[in-house]
Amino acid sequence: MSNLNMTKMMKQLQKAQSDMNKMQNELADKIIEATSGGGAVTVTVNGQKELIAVKIEPEVITADNKEMLEDLLVAAVNEAFQRVDDMVAAEMQNLTGGLNLPPGMF
Repeated sequence: MSNLNMTKMMKQLQKAQSDMNKMQNELADKIIEATSGGGAVTVTVNGQKELIAVKIEPEVITADNKEMLEDLLVAAVNEAFQRVDDMVAAEMQNLTGGLNLPPGMF
């Protein structure tokens, strides 16, 4: 790789690093909701996978539904986290602009 190409790549990497830091700060402000059980359970997370809120419809809060409710909570949280992962992957693709960086570089 020539010095010119190496210099250009280093500048791209520095910009990507700066953009990545900015994106990580902005993720805390992004809100993702996911539901399970046809809307019986709704969870809200931010882009840093922090659980912000849980809403449970009153009709599913019974002693008989305890195990089902636990499963619905797990399903909703996992769906929300998957949406965060998808959002972050899309943002990373935009940031790196197809540089094909090795995994774990950022």
